Amino acid sequence: MKASLRTVRLELAEPLRISRATMTARDAVWLSVEHEGATGHGEAVTSAYYGLDTDTLGRLLATAGRDLARFPDPESALHSGELTREGTPPTVTAAVEAALLDLVGKRAHLPAHRLLGAPRAPIAATARTIGITSPAHAAAQARRLAASGFTIIKVKAGTPDPEDDVERLRVVRDAAPRARILLDPNGAWTVAQAEALLPRFAELGVEAVEQPVRPGSPHTLAALAERSPLPVIADEDAVDLDDVRRLAGRVQGVNVKLAKCGGVHAALRIAELIDGSGTELMLGCLTASSLGLAPAVHLADRARWADLDGHLLLARDPWTGIGGTDGVVRASDQPGLGVREVEAYEDVA
Repeated sequence: MKASLRTVRLELAEPLRISRATMTARDAVWLSVEHEGATGHGEAVTSAYYGLDTDTLGRLLATAGRDLARFPDPESALHSGELTREGTPPTVTAAVEAALLDLVGKRAHLPAHRLLGAPRAPIAATARTIGITSPAHAAAQARRLAASGFTIIKVKAGTPDPEDDVERLRVVRDAAPRARILLDPNGAWTVAQAEALLPRFAELGVEAVEQPVRPGSPHTLAALAERSPLPVIADEDAVDLDDVRRLAGRVQGVNVKLAKCGGVHAALRIAELIDGSGTELMLGCLTASSLGLAPAVHLADRARWADLDGHLLLARDPWTGIGGTDGVVRASDQPGLGVREVEAYEDVA
């Protein structure tokens, strides 16, 4: 197998502000793996939160690509359970696995979901994120999303004045009265703030809240979930299988991002672990292209909540194939991941 890399800049359609940062763009590193005339692709994106810049991602993916030479074919690599070296960041492992899943599917003439055990192409309503912004802009976004077919809206929170968050949620609710609303402070609140605010958000019709308090103490999050009037979904406190094992049955949901847990097979192990525990699966994402989102879309029918809108936040998506502009993401029945690159997308200089 021969691997190659390409780096591109993904510009957002507008700045996305969350409680800890504002993002206008991020770099994506594409890994292509070729074997006997077929090529599979995967994507990893930079993340300040996880300490992964463009150079680091490129170096780690180059090493992982070279290491694939130890396998006789992509099928044996995909099912080896040891795709990358010990200590490799999960986002790198996820990108390598995605490229192999794409390649194996193309060689077998099967879509990725069939390789993962799903008989039909998954389809799911996806949340669409509204960042921390003015009430007027949030209301306009919510009206536009509802008119486009979105039935789930996720509202970011965590401003210095919590009343700003309450007002933003209120106007979104008024602008999209039939939408399901999720709330995400990204760990910005203290326990006392969460206990004071969650009943107010429950009264406004919020369906669930992600990571309301600072990550690092799963017991604190679980204790809050026990007495919260809203379902609590762990995100930053639920990175890998061990984290989820500590939280299973103690929170109402876990947000599984493939770049966070290490890929589709790791996500399936998490789904198996929480099955029947009372903790339900949310599939989330980073801001990425359709290539980066596609592996999760092939799992979307396994989740109670799908938050797979990262490609919809871009000014221009360099890949296509999973839909989403009408509020619904759809896995393709084409071989592999079922996405294709848009022509004439320029590399990062």
